[in-house]
Amino acid sequence: MIDASPALRLTARDARCDATVVSVRGAEIGGTEVVIMAGPCAVESEVQLLATARAVRSAGAKVLRGGAFKPRTSPYTFRGLREEGLALLAQARAETGLPIVTEVMDARHLEMVSDCADILQIGSRNMQNFTLLEAVGACRLPVLLKRGMSATLSEYLQAAEYIMAGGNDRVILCERGIRTFEPSTRNTLDLNAVPMLKRHTHLPVIVDPSHGTGHSWMVAPMAAAAIAAGADGLLIEVHCDPPSALSDASQALTPGEFEQMVGDVARVAAAVGRSVERAACHVT
Repeated sequence: MIDASPALRLTARDARCDATVVSVRGAEIGGTEVVIMAGPCAVESEVQLLATARAVRSAGAKVLRGGAFKPRTSPYTFRGLREEGLALLAQARAETGLPIVTEVMDARHLEMVSDCADILQIGSRNMQNFTLLEAVGACRLPVLLKRGMSATLSEYLQAAEYIMAGGNDRVILCERGIRTFEPSTRNTLDLNAVPMLKRHTHLPVIVDPSHGTGHSWMVAPMAAAAIAAGADGLLIEVHCDPPSALSDASQALTPGEFEQMVGDVARVAAAVGRSVERAACHVT
């Protein structure tokens, strides 16, 4: 069980009468609809991003994901287009109408990223970067907070407390797999976390089966399992040509695979009294 100590003053289930629903440009995260966020791990070019954005929107994504700043284990790998990537994300939003979720890695980048993003992502490596958590807590954009790769759920919720204590209650939790002894997958996707978090917090909970498994062929079944377990949404990596991807090629779905996954997830969602709806046709 999660320690329901005084440390969880704002995130605890009994801190709020109703479940939190985070509204982002027409997407309601935490309501009855399952919200799918999808796109490339990294923004690589205008052609790559726009083609992927059109494809995921057509298939049912309600939010476009894409990394402009990429935290990588090796400093010699592609680490993002940075400012250019943010400009391309803004262009994709203007064309498709999809809101943008992208990672902010440093408090010094917050203003720049906030000018483009509709949702600020805090990655697993920064879950306990308290300076960054305090900075996004002072911001009023929604925050997608990923679970740290070795974090307990109590530690995870206390990280969310940092954001909410700063006045920002628009927090979305994301289970993305934890590090265990098992080497056959990139991480161990902890679907136990979904019902446990839903029991102990009012915040919406989504799942990232792409990072959770590291294998594209595992993404669809684990996405369906996540919705069956009670997740409010999904974060999926999609690339028009996965073998050529500059980041996380092995876990990216093709647009066709993503479209099929959305159909599978929609059937599971219907079975548990939820829905998957396509984005509205207007562009803003």
